[in-house]
Amino acid sequence: MVTNSNLNSKIGVLLVGHGSRLPYGKDVVSQLAEIYRQESEYSVEIGFMNMSKPSIPAAINKLARIGVDKIVVIPVFLAHGIHTTQDIPQILGLNNGNESHHHNHDNPHSHGKEELIEFKGEIVYTEPLGADARIAEIIKDRVNDAL
Repeated sequence: MVTNSNLNSKIGVLLVGHGSRLPYGKDVVSQLAEIYRQESEYSVEIGFMNMSKPSIPAAINKLARIGVDKIVVIPVFLAHGIHTTQDIPQILGLNNGNESHHHNHDNPHSHGKEELIEFKGEIVYTEPLGADARIAEIIKDRVNDAL
């Protein structure tokens, strides 16, 4: 991949999904990442809150290893909920102005040993997808396809 600017290579994008024992959510997030990758000059990874791999810390560490200094984290959820407002920020080390980039809380969703985030750069956590007109277009397509 060729970029015209060093600045772009310093930015990583992480799409975060919920994670499930079933493959469908992971497949959708993977495919969204692939589509976005085609249209973006940034390094794009995916991570999951639970059950699916890679975990959020593993994905952040992968971006850190390729040398990004800012990671934009997008929760691939329609709306805010306990996961987007509490669980994911806690995993990212963004809760309560807590600067430590790891979590060691008892989360019923966590499985196995906790991975530490080894990234010293900036993490920017965005809003979920929300009530976007582009999602309404998808709903319109689904209705038309069903008729």
